[in-house]
Amino acid sequence: MKIMVLTLMVFVILLTLFPAPNEAADTNVEAACDPKQLQPCLAAITGGGQPSGDCCAKLKEQQPCLCGFSKNPAFAQYISSPNSRKVLTACGIPYPSC
Repeated sequence: MKIMVLTLMVFVILLTLFPAPNEAADTNVEAACDPKQLQPCLAAITGGGQPSGDCCAKLKEQQPCLCGFSKNPAFAQYISSPNSRKVLTACGIPYPSC
């Protein structure tokens, strides 16, 4: 349990310190790339549980940004994790092919 709490704290700190590149500008999508918007998904990604409806909604909003997040060393481990793939599948979002 302590490891999960520590992982959560590190992830939140990294979210605030290292903003992801704005991939939305490259794809002419109106959504701004903001990894903080994916905080509702953190428990499902780090713990392997089912994503909430809020998580899926935020993933859909941030979908054009996932490649940018995966290229950022601060977030790559979360985007490429097996639990992240499960969350994306459960939300009906294809894994990004960057």
